[in-house]
Amino acid sequence: GGLEEAKQVLTEAVEWPLSYGPLFEETNTDPPSGILLYGPPGTGKTLLARALAGESDVNFVSVAGPELIDKYVGESEKAVREVFDRARQAAPAIVFFDEIDAIVGTRGETSEATERVVSQLLAELDGLSDNPNVIVLAATNRREAIDPALLRPGRLESHVEVPLPDVGARREIIAIHATGKPIADTVDLETLAGETEGLSGAQLEALVRDASMRAIRELATEIGPEEATERAEEVRIDPEHFETARETLEE
Repeated sequence: GGLEEAKQVLTEAVEWPLSYGPLFEETNTDPPSGILLYGPPGTGKTLLARALAGESDVNFVSVAGPELIDKYVGESEKAVREVFDRARQAAPAIVFFDEIDAIVGTRGETSEATERVVSQLLAELDGLSDNPNVIVLAATNRREAIDPALLRPGRLESHVEVPLPDVGARREIIAIHATGKPIADTVDLETLAGETEGLSGAQLEALVRDASMRAIRELATEIGPEEATERAEEVRIDPEHFETARETLEE
């Protein structure tokens, strides 16, 4: 739900070169080789990356940043090389580094192992110009912690903010997670969206789930598990369930 600007940037960077290759060739234009998604936790950065891979029908190589830091000398750099080797063999492909700030802190302020990983990653990114069918996506909650050399043109050059959802986006997100649920007619999703300012997409998902659990608990407690199972079609998620769930989430 929401994130229209981020979706558009990702579509142009990843899907368009695959769909409109002749236009890029005619204009002698290279698409960005790397994109950084940044924003608060729970706003949907990882979900966006996975959705993009599904939409564009390309191979998706996902790596959690902390996985690459190895205590043995040389193993971390080898892991980085292997990630890009896999992507080149599977091209067209997206390489996705989640929590990239865990492995690419500013050199001079981090461990020797991290500095070696940064250097290897820079070398791999610089080599992507020879393979336009491989694009790198990275996600972080802490853009300021990333070595500036990685953020230069030709590397992770496009920076896409994934902010907390505004009221319209919150309405979309809540509606997505409410689909198929027995929401009472008295629940006004528009009002609920207005009351949830400051919540992330992940928190809104948790809100709907918690409200559902409260509705289940209420019916099961009121008439007992056996009868509740037989009368499951009677369960309704009421405004009170959402209100209590919201208050709990904001504590």
